[in-house]
Amino acid sequence: MKVIDGTIASPLGFSADGLHAGFKKRKMDFGWIVSEKQASVAGVYTTNKVIAAPLIVTKTSVKKAGKMKAIVVNSGVANSCTGTQGLEDAYTMQEWTAEKLGVEPDLVGVASTGIIGELLPLDTLKNGLSKLVVNGNADDFAKAILTTDTATKTIAVTETFGRDVVTMAGVAKGSGMIHPNMATMLGFITCDANISSDTLQLALSQNVEKTFNQITVDGDTSTNDMVLVMSNGCTLNEEILPDTLEFDKFSKMLNFVMQELAKKIAKDGEGANKLIQVDVVNAPNALDARMMAKSVVGSSLVKTAIFGEDPNWGRILAAVGYAGVDVPVDNVDIMIGGLPVMLASSPVAFDDEEMKDVMHVDEVTITVDLHAGHEKGTAWGCDLSYDYVKINALYHT
Repeated sequence: MKVIDGTIASPLGFSADGLHAGFKKRKMDFGWIVSEKQASVAGVYTTNKVIAAPLIVTKTSVKKAGKMKAIVVNSGVANSCTGTQGLEDAYTMQEWTAEKLGVEPDLVGVASTGIIGELLPLDTLKNGLSKLVVNGNADDFAKAILTTDTATKTIAVTETFGRDVVTMAGVAKGSGMIHPNMATMLGFITCDANISSDTLQLALSQNVEKTFNQITVDGDTSTNDMVLVMSNGCTLNEEILPDTLEFDKFSKMLNFVMQELAKKIAKDGEGANKLIQVDVVNAPNALDARMMAKSVVGSSLVKTAIFGEDPNWGRILAAVGYAGVDVPVDNVDIMIGGLPVMLASSPVAFDDEEMKDVMHVDEVTITVDLHAGHEKGTAWGCDLSYDYVKINALYHT
């Protein structure tokens, strides 16, 4: 597998565009991804019981049509908690886009992100749709889906399948209200491989637990967000089938793309200064390891300690203990940046200056060794800073 310098439109047969329509005051806020042919599609959606109108529309269409031609997205207005009018507006967004592309409405996915409780301004929507073009600027799409993000989040890779080169690309938004399980983010992945929707869904479902479901910024779960994967078969490779070496190769591609996007989201947490990676190793099983890793990276006390560059291993051990996992914790080693702070569940001395060096970096790794098996789990998050409070206290204004 090779990482390339690409966009969401890098796979064969895909294009994208983005622009400023007026959902936000100045920044880009509207865009679409278009496939030249109907693509297989798979999706995962927020676990929040309050589900925004765009998700209802998209989830219904994915189930009904099993194919997708385009995804249209606005930022600035979430169209969430907007009642029957919000649902009608989401269908209008879908229908107007389908009409412009000359396709059936169920072949269009819709997504919105932004302030909850505000209706979509339909005049703004119409204005934006009139200006979107096929084969537009894919970099602008990556900008148009952002809210409080400080940077775009993209990744593209290639892999050889027989004589064919398959390309897969991803783009995401997410900065605050990020928490497992598969909730507060928008992620879109395109691919030109020949794979059915059912097989694509299998690959997505298998990999979401180890990627997007392993990140947390603030413990809040949004109403809006989802990950959609489209694969249009333009490479003309032999169909990728389950339980084959080709499926395993495809699954690894998807896992890499999703993991890279997840890490970019975690690193760009609102007000964040540091990416935190937690590795729980030598666990009895992978699920227990992942749950412990999520517990540590989600701890507000751990996050504030990392922000303050304080090697407070007690907070880490406490988060391991309340993870809800029945695993012995009487022989635990904890390392921060590779330096041991606890061995066999007892504290050890460390060099203060050396610890300052390993914590005064952009990415801090915490390793928890359980000495109770051979499995591993990883989770990603960010520190919790003063700026997080400022950003969220003033979000609506």
